[in-house]
Amino acid sequence: MTITPDSLEPALSVRQVLTLERVLAGEPEVVAGASHLDRPVRWVHVAEAADVGVMLSGGEMVLTTGVLLAGDEDKQAEYVRSLHRAEAAAVVLGLGRAFPAAPDVMRRAAERCGLPMVVLHRPFPFAELTEEVQSRLVRRKFAAVSLSEAVRTELTALITAGAPLQRLLDEVARHSACPVVVTNLAHRVLGTAGERPAVDDVLRDWERIARQAGGTEGDGWIRAELGGRGERWGRIVLCGYRGDTATGRLLADRAAEALVLHRMLAGGAARSWEEQSAQSLLTDLVSGVVPARQLLPRARAAGLPVNRRTFVPLVVRDGDPARLERLLRLLGLPGLVAELADGATAVLLSLPRDQDAGALAAHFATRLRAETGPDHTVVAAAEPRAAWDDVPTGLREAQHVADAVADSSAVLDFPPVVRLKDVHLRGLIRLLRDDPHVQSFAERELDGLLCETEEDLLSVLRTYLASGRNKSRTAQLHHVSRPALYRRLEAIQIRLGVDLDDFEQAASVHIALLAHDAQQQ
Repeated sequence: MTITPDSLEPALSVRQVLTLERVLAGEPEVVAGASHLDRPVRWVHVAEAADVGVMLSGGEMVLTTGVLLAGDEDKQAEYVRSLHRAEAAAVVLGLGRAFPAAPDVMRRAAERCGLPMVVLHRPFPFAELTEEVQSRLVRRKFAAVSLSEAVRTELTALITAGAPLQRLLDEVARHSACPVVVTNLAHRVLGTAGERPAVDDVLRDWERIARQAGGTEGDGWIRAELGGRGERWGRIVLCGYRGDTATGRLLADRAAEALVLHRMLAGGAARSWEEQSAQSLLTDLVSGVVPARQLLPRARAAGLPVNRRTFVPLVVRDGDPARLERLLRLLGLPGLVAELADGATAVLLSLPRDQDAGALAAHFATRLRAETGPDHTVVAAAEPRAAWDDVPTGLREAQHVADAVADSSAVLDFPPVVRLKDVHLRGLIRLLRDDPHVQSFAERELDGLLCETEEDLLSVLRTYLASGRNKSRTAQLHHVSRPALYRRLEAIQIRLGVDLDDFEQAASVHIALLAHDAQQQ
């Protein structure tokens, strides 16, 4: 059975100890330090000696009857001060023969020190309180260690099975029952896990939370550093952990160990985590499965500026993501890069509104094509978007343009940044290629050539129409004489039942051929 934080004994604070049934039988009353009752109790210790502080190591709830302190106010004050110096959690005084009421000297000293002081109005066997608290503490520690080992075992098994980073984070979030965030040292979010609404709440205010997570832990924000061999490269943060802090630290440490091992087995590719984060975000934007508004916190936490920006969606064909990221950094252009399917890479630029988005996109494309060669790289773009909600449509448009260019044999004829207006009819056909009516039209128009034995004639037809029905150019490209080409064109017209010299009939066949080719992609 998986151990979860809900099944653990709660952390015992002074306040919680005072609510235990055995303690309530002694009629406890807090007479000093009431604002410090949330201090954790590490142990319970019975001590009467005035110099008790030398026997403590911190976090103890000290029980006393005060029998050795009665009649000496200096000893009473020093007793409280020594507890404070030893960082005791609280002092509990059993009223009786030594003190029928809380001594003012001890009460005032405890209030000045901020040390919770509790008196028991009814006779109470200290052994019962000690036994109750100690047994609870032991059970809690055992449960925490069991949880730690369970998490370590499960995460190690996932790593051995080759699980991705996200699967590990999901497991950590399941055990911690709170959002989990992994960042690099610049607080850029590399991965998240947990219930989506809770994660989005964290990411929405991530800049403030990142500063908090980088400082003193508190209010359930628990972090563990990621690194090895003297080098830190990130951290994992449990955001709003509801269990006790010690157990949370154990969880965070086990998670950190697993993430470091995961990175080592991946060849130290911490960079790939950033790539996975960007890929997940841009893939969700392109697919439209998740509304853009819900993805805004993730974009902001990933380091993309989103306030008062102009977004330029780009899709690069046959572009190396690492090269694209280096070029963005070189040009000082903020953006995300992620590899999509079929050799396409999405680039989402985020530019200040006072900059010329078109000119910067063209400069980026020109520099890229200069590095890779103009016949190897196509940069497709949608029109700049001023609203984040319009980014998914822009990315899909850029992807559509890139696909349309990929279908063309005339890549060199396109400008450095290709837009929808540059792909003309080919772009429209690409957009409509999955429409059943278009598919039926293409099959009907080309029926006489859609068989393996006629592939050569189909290729001649494709070249003839793409060259603007230039017979000389077509014969040259197919390495045949003009008479031989005429015979092939005549065979094509017979099989299709069309006159290719008629503009309307030739245009109809051309559209059908474009649709057919688009459907084969």
